[in-house]
Amino acid sequence: MNRPLLALIKRFSEVGFSKARVIPWSCPVPSFGDLLRAKVATLGLNPSNREFVDRSGSELIGGQRRFQTLGSLGLSCWSEAKAKHAELIWNSCRTYFFRNPYNAWFKQLDYLIAETTASYYEAPGTACHLDLIPYATACKWTGLSNRQRSTLLSLSGDTLGILLRESSVRLLVLNGRSVTRNFEEVANIKLDRQFVKEWELPRNLRANVAGISYQGTITHLSGVPLGRKLLVIGFNHNIQSSFGVSREVRSAIRSWIGRMAGRVS
Repeated sequence: MNRPLLALIKRFSEVGFSKARVIPWSCPVPSFGDLLRAKVATLGLNPSNREFVDRSGSELIGGQRRFQTLGSLGLSCWSEAKAKHAELIWNSCRTYFFRNPYNAWFKQLDYLIAETTASYYEAPGTACHLDLIPYATACKWTGLSNRQRSTLLSLSGDTLGILLRESSVRLLVLNGRSVTRNFEEVANIKLDRQFVKEWELPRNLRANVAGISYQGTITHLSGVPLGRKLLVIGFNHNIQSSFGVSREVRSAIRSWIGRMAGRVS
């Protein structure tokens, strides 16, 4: 993983990063968990700033640290990074779920993929989490301007394709409508959509929120050949933030993911 990681580090020097609110001292996060072993991967937009800072905005240190930073690596800027630094970054990614994972976010996704028989928390890990953009920003995705989002997607380019090519992942699970929409843009594809009645979210004073599933099969991503067929599935509800996602809806999505995983050869 050293070569892809060093390429991600190099992109910190590209024009646009400083204006896109990327945390400049945070390392790239190619994966949460062991990408090289995982058979199932979930997909989000980009790493949360809480992977690097506490509630007050101070850098996580000591036993609370989740990933490497310029400070932890003893670097003054990312242009100084060498293969040994990339190895340390990869180790923090590979062992993420066995140190101080952000459980409030990941436990909910781990529940959804449980019927695939994969888990983030098994040793060795059988599932991992990826992001369309492997760089943490100082604010949430919704706090970025449209230009900043476009810049990050453009600068990340073929990153996801390269990482998936290096992996053993056979099933990619997209977490929410925004992730799906941006994945389709990056991949230049349109996934099949189906309305799922049992995923519908009731609303008292306005129309119910429909439940929608997405699915498709890809062999290339952003021009990168994967060397295999990859089943891509998703759901429109953002499990961590969608208002009113009941236990019953989560359970129904979990069962569907399990059934879809059964189609993977």
